[in-house]
Amino acid sequence: MTSPANRSSLLCPNCRKLVSRNASACPYCGLKNPGSLLKDNFLTRGMGDGQQIIRIILMVNIAFFVFSLLLGFSSRMFSSSPFSFLAPGDRSLLVLGSTGTYPVFYLGRWWTLISANYLHGSLLHIIFNMIALHQLGPLIVREYGVPRMIAIYTLSGVAGFLISSLAGVPFTIGASASVCGMIGAALYYGKSRGGTYGEAVFSQLLGWAISIAIFGFFVPGINNWGHGGGMVAGALVGLLLGYRERKKEGYLHKALATVCIVATAGALLLSVYNGVWFILSR
Repeated sequence: MTSPANRSSLLCPNCRKLVSRNASACPYCGLKNPGSLLKDNFLTRGMGDGQQIIRIILMVNIAFFVFSLLLGFSSRMFSSSPFSFLAPGDRSLLVLGSTGTYPVFYLGRWWTLISANYLHGSLLHIIFNMIALHQLGPLIVREYGVPRMIAIYTLSGVAGFLISSLAGVPFTIGASASVCGMIGAALYYGKSRGGTYGEAVFSQLLGWAISIAIFGFFVPGINNWGHGGGMVAGALVGLLLGYRERKKEGYLHKALATVCIVATAGALLLSVYNGVWFILSR
């Protein structure tokens, strides 16, 4: 049974030391009102397992890919191109939240800057992105921590798609803007940290970046603006938030990650609502 003393205390959301729930400020780190629900909630307390967060992102991407197929297939899926195998229809993707110049600026669907990160145009498309996420995710979690990884992933995707929309890309989808953001953050980390390990990280991820650029140059239909914008955004977010060896994880990192999670959940719920409405209206 929990004692009254335990119920009146909690771990500070910033420094994780035991403080009074009613304290006006943490005596150890100075965080104001550490017992506030806005600062001590299930989201800020539940960001410890990086592997679980990566698995959740993977499963959400897969779930939305299956959902998009249920809404309708593309006629291109019967072409000889491997990029069209198991391709959802354009209308299905638009309903679920594909983004670009038309959805954002003509339809006012700003939430698609988030939802489009969880939609893919074919089986090969989602396989490539999920493999990259599975390989890059643990590195970003290890060097930046879970809250900053969530912020890098979300903000890079939004920035990449916003830049590509401003550049005139009419419709676009995929997790690659977010994945490129993780590459950008890893490049910044490696270059900033230096040393044998930092140089190894930088060299390996620079190879990734060059390969993506070459691939985008030769393969039609690739959103190079989204890739480049996401990469630059990831490096910038990494610079501003800092990595573990340079800046200790704080409440503001968790608060930003919480905002990213809530915004993503809202965009995806709206996506599901549109998909269900589309099914029922047919």
